[in-house]
Amino acid sequence: MNKAEQRRELWRQRIAQQKNSGHSVRVFCREMGLSEPAFYAWRKRLRKQDPPVRFALVGTKLGDETAPPIELMLASGDRLRIPHDAATLKLVLTVLREQA
Repeated sequence: MNKAEQRRELWRQRIAQQKNSGHSVRVFCREMGLSEPAFYAWRKRLRKQDPPVRFALVGTKLGDETAPPIELMLASGDRLRIPHDAATLKLVLTVLREQA
């Protein structure tokens, strides 16, 4: 990973930390010793580079004990196959929503 990629990853982590902290950007930046304008600039830049995750739920037939997995098709064209397990599906959807 080159320096530019490391810097982007560092700011992705900082932005995620702020979001999960429950603090405003101002308070978070003050506590972390970060520039508030830099935080907003990086957040804007990364949003443009990393479009939100979008997904569609593709239905499957229910009632068969050997039913195929639930398939999510992401906007990128990638497909996720998730077993018929409510806990796993809930976890996957939570992670995808956090990425948005």
